[in-house]
Formats: sequence, structure tokens, C-alpha cells
Amino acid sequence: MRVTVRFHSYFKDLAGCAETSQELPTGSNLGELLTVLSSRFERLAAVRNSTLMAVGVDYQNRHYRLAEGDEVSLFPPVQGG
Repeated sequence: MRVTVRFHSYFKDLAGCAETSQELPTGSNLGELLTVLSSRFERLAAVRNSTLMAVGVDYQNRHYRLAEGDEVSLFPPVQGG
């Protein structure tokens, strides 16, 4: 299955892009996606444990099962001031 991943805030700099797509085995969860992205974009690995993730407009935990065409957003833990 293929999902779209959007990087927000300084995650864009760490990934070197604002958006990408990722192919995953059917039934993969957000934690597995994050593992793949940490290997693909090595600078994201350092912030892996503090990354906030949303599917659509709802924040989800790492056990959330992804579906074909999901839009995933990755955020740093603190924004604003």
C-alpha cells in the first residue's frame, strides 16, 4: 500500500522535503512507517521518539493501522511559543 507523508516545521529540513510517499506492506502501522522513514531520512532518526503523528486530522499512536491512501503528518513535539 502507498501512503503520503507530510513533514511539518523543522522536520522539513531534516527530511529535505515537505512531502513524500512511502510504499508499505498491507497492515503496517505508524510505528513501522516511522522505522522505514528513519532509515530513509537518517536525520529523522534522532527525533523518532518525540515525533507526533496524525492520520488525516487526528493524532494517532504508533499502533494505528494504516490504510491505502492515508495521509500522515509528522510534527515535532513543541510548536509555537
